[in-house]
Amino acid sequence: MSERKNSTADREMVITRVFDAPRELVWDAWTDLKHVSNWWGPNGFSTTTHARNFKVGGSWLFTMHGPDGTDYPNSIVYSEIARPERLAYAHGAEAGSPPEFHTTVTFDDEGGKTRVTLRAVFVSVELFEAAKKFGAVEGGNQTMARFAGHLANIAGTEKPFVLTRTFDAPRELVWKAWTDAEHLKRWFGPKGFTMPQCSLDLHVGGIFHYGLKSPDGHEMWGKWTFLEIVPPEKLVVIASFSDAKCGVTRHPMSDAWPLETLSTTMFAEHGGKTTLTLRWAAHNATEAERAMFDASHESMKQGWGETMEQLLAEIQACG
Repeated sequence: MSERKNSTADREMVITRVFDAPRELVWDAWTDLKHVSNWWGPNGFSTTTHARNFKVGGSWLFTMHGPDGTDYPNSIVYSEIARPERLAYAHGAEAGSPPEFHTTVTFDDEGGKTRVTLRAVFVSVELFEAAKKFGAVEGGNQTMARFAGHLANIAGTEKPFVLTRTFDAPRELVWKAWTDAEHLKRWFGPKGFTMPQCSLDLHVGGIFHYGLKSPDGHEMWGKWTFLEIVPPEKLVVIASFSDAKCGVTRHPMSDAWPLETLSTTMFAEHGGKTTLTLRWAAHNATEAERAMFDASHESMKQGWGETMEQLLAEIQACG
């Protein structure tokens, strides 16, 4: 962090970093919600968007969820959007509250790389000092580091797992089979597994928590945290292994597997049929975890192929 010597220097925070990616891509990763949900906030934080209108005068209402379970409501009102060079907004604690600071983010091209400079000017020295004590500077640097990791993923250093399957069924039925607990109980999971326990809260920020049982009686838990729900078109979740208390745990057979993965499922209807496209990638992962995920595509393809056969049977039984 560095501070300018001017009239706002005693209440201004500046963070800058150069990213090895073209400016257009950096802009998209910074402003498109499908990317923002993957990196916004310090380590251990996740973000739930309630509403967003990305235009000058528009707002973004969201809640940040801390690693200790504390929720932090936030409100942003955009004052300048100049793609791909400059973004400015006022940041308040929640909808309708006065701004606590004004932020300008600039994106400068440096020979194919991009320098991002974030400048936040607080409305008072007292608010700035309180923010620093709360960890704003370190949090800002952690957020930049998370952004760098996500940018590396989408810039091509990571290969997402993509699976496509077409079902001879209307989209609403396929969507329901994918998002309704009673349907999920009957098809979701590896071949031969059952789902004796599950709970599902289908809203942004909600969780699908489930317990699977193998043919030999072994238990395995998992959960989805819903980031985006657009019925019946799109579902975005953070997927992780879990335990009976809904915690986040390591893969039961691999410590190198990412703690979290990002799963996007698209449902496209054409001629009464539905094409389901699953895109799955490591999330907030180390280099070793990303490498493990990428190396596992073939086994994932086989496992998901069997699971898709179970989904097909469920759809046929309901259709």
